[in-house]
Amino acid sequence: MSGDELTVRLAPSVGSFDAAEWNALNPSGNPFVSYEFLTAMEDSGSVGEGTGWDPVPIAITGENGKLLAAMPSYAKGHSQGEYVFDHSWADAYQRAGGRYYPKLQIASPFTPATGPRLLLSDPSLALHLLKGAELVCEQNRLSSAHATFIDEAQMPLFEDAGWLKRSDLQFHWINRGYSTFDDFLDALSSRKRKNLRKERAAAQKDLQISRLSGAEIKAEHWDAFWVFYQDTGARKWGTPYLTREAFTLLHERMGDSLVMILALDEGMPIAGALNFIGQDALYGRYWGCARDVRFLHFELCYYQAIEIAIERGLDRVEAGAQGGHKLARGYEPVQTWSAHWIADPGFRDAVADFLERERDGVTTDQVMLDRRTPFKQN
Repeated sequence: MSGDELTVRLAPSVGSFDAAEWNALNPSGNPFVSYEFLTAMEDSGSVGEGTGWDPVPIAITGENGKLLAAMPSYAKGHSQGEYVFDHSWADAYQRAGGRYYPKLQIASPFTPATGPRLLLSDPSLALHLLKGAELVCEQNRLSSAHATFIDEAQMPLFEDAGWLKRSDLQFHWINRGYSTFDDFLDALSSRKRKNLRKERAAAQKDLQISRLSGAEIKAEHWDAFWVFYQDTGARKWGTPYLTREAFTLLHERMGDSLVMILALDEGMPIAGALNFIGQDALYGRYWGCARDVRFLHFELCYYQAIEIAIERGLDRVEAGAQGGHKLARGYEPVQTWSAHWIADPGFRDAVADFLERERDGVTTDQVMLDRRTPFKQN
């Protein structure tokens, strides 16, 4: 990009940019950094005033004003909805007399799914973008900047800029060329294969499973799903993160990238799961139920997702954060990555020491979990 005059600027929202220019910086088609997803969060009030997620996307434009690079960024007044936990950092810094909040969060809101966090027309712009984020923190007296669930291919860009690296584990299902769900089952040990078949039979007993996408999803389906989502949100977080309007806008703007899976009892939805389709992955995002049915969560969120991924030829299923129970269902431990910039040098050193020890522990945990997968032993 030599010879071009670049401007690094802070914008009031993703919606203030041109949709085509923003999406051109996301050639992987990752749904969660798309213009459609991020503006649905903004326009529905799921982020913005009163939420603790204030949109402050950082962008680089060229001489003609064309968008050349961007990252979805938020000024955060808390650490909710991130799934990479830094509450202990906040507590320690504040007990030492510092002010941890507000901070800068580079992420897709409420979404523990991997993806690009630096949207670049040219890799050489990465350092400019990250230095811009640091400058935003310094000028506004923010304690830190945090980029979470970074596509592993982008981690060297953060490391080259001097950001601290953090790892954690998720459980992803990996498609090893399976043609059918039975092909996948054949890769499991006999005992595990029998267990999965029993779970699926028990979950589906007396119920109908329906998959809907695009125009097949009607308003009544969203109304039912909203009830399920509220129940899960109230139990997990106290208050659901997304508004009802968010689901309407997601359907309008990216409905063909959604798959809703419903369990019906005599035509009445009693549970549902919502998935997003990427170019190479299926992302399980939301789940809820109006009635507890044994193993139904596994059926809708894990087994149905595997079937969809196989049918569509997708490389993997990312089924969200946590959940060691996924291991027995064929989901494997995979490291996820985040990067952190800390303004205070002393605090940065303490965090760096903690992260080094934590990474060692994560690697050890992954090795241990790999030995417990349900696949046949060679």
